[in-house]
Amino acid sequence: MKPLSALVVEDEWPARNFLVELLRDTGRFGTIAAVTNVEAAREALDRVELGIDAVFVDVRLVDRPGDTSGLDFARSLSDLASPPAVVLATALAHHALDGFEMGAVDYLLKPFTLDRVTTCVARLLERRRAPSPSAGEPRLVARHDNRLVFLDLDGMLAFQAAERLTSLHHVDGVFSVDLSLNALGATLGDRVLRVHRNWLVAPAHVHGLGRLDGELVLEVGPRLRVPVSRDRAREVRQRLLENTVGITLPD
Repeated sequence: MKPLSALVVEDEWPARNFLVELLRDTGRFGTIAAVTNVEAAREALDRVELGIDAVFVDVRLVDRPGDTSGLDFARSLSDLASPPAVVLATALAHHALDGFEMGAVDYLLKPFTLDRVTTCVARLLERRRAPSPSAGEPRLVARHDNRLVFLDLDGMLAFQAAERLTSLHHVDGVFSVDLSLNALGATLGDRVLRVHRNWLVAPAHVHGLGRLDGELVLEVGPRLRVPVSRDRAREVRQRLLENTVGITLPD
């Protein structure tokens, strides 16, 4: 299973370092970030590359004028598009009720112990394994004739950018989408391949690779022909030849 990542929000240096050490000792974490206040915690969460799975929040951060309390910060995490699991860290057992009301996965009483932290981590792992009630295969939403249409990802053939517009070529037709090719590439990951500054293709639907007037061209779906830019030709060929047998193209 992929290692967990955590953010520890604790203003007391000994408690913060000890909790980080205990989390590492469980052997279940890859990334552990530690900060002292809510402002720094929000900045860390904004860094997409951290991909935080769980936030450990000290309920009673030292109050400073204008600061958000640890408890209020923990409550605010539910407003995020992909909220992390919340674990409250506190010296007072009665905060367990606050945690229950906000849907916290667990609460850790100070002083922390390895056995208790290990139990907490087991709950985090179980939460990751449990499917979300709304989980399912994501779908594309696009525009067509002044209405929204919902399309299966498996049916996408390619995305084309032209004149500040992005078109989706799909087995069900051609549609408009609001995202740029860069945003689509970041969202769809390995499902798509950038072959040209104006084109993303779905490798699963590429069934031909040839040349037209000296330029590399992909045959995508039943009728679509997509150009490959010269600076991407090598990368595209290598990607398409992954996990194939029968022939190897020269470099």
